[in-house]
Amino acid sequence: MLESCQNAQERWGGVHQLIDRWLEERHELVKSFRALRDAKPAFADKQHNTGFCEILVDYVSGWHFGICEQLINEAKAFGDDRALRLADEINPRIDEITQIALAFNDHCEQAKCTDNERFAKKLGELGSLLRERFELEDCLIEVLHNAHKEEEALKV
Repeated sequence: MLESCQNAQERWGGVHQLIDRWLEERHELVKSFRALRDAKPAFADKQHNTGFCEILVDYVSGWHFGICEQLINEAKAFGDDRALRLADEINPRIDEITQIALAFNDHCEQAKCTDNERFAKKLGELGSLLRERFELEDCLIEVLHNAHKEEEALKV
């Protein structure tokens, strides 16, 4: 998971400051996820839980209230119908994963994390969903960035 995060940062780092900061948040999310996953017993370490959940909520919110909006506006500005259709296809699944992530956060906030096995299972499921989400986000960013980069190069 961390490797794909670094690859994304290498491909798109510097393109937009907002995306750069968001990719840094993704990196922090992955590091925090690993620390939480490796904590034994996980639910007993409230500091890891809280830190991870804060980063998780910031990260998923960053997509919905910044990155996605910027990418869609960019696609509209370039008349990129293909990217807009892709966003229409991808965003519902990202929204589903967001709801699961927020439910995980609520579960931790309500101090229901008392069953280590169940917590580990839910965390593992969340990790798989985050991996899927990263791939979906990367796909949309790559389509937008590459198409617009080529158009900008032709204008110069």
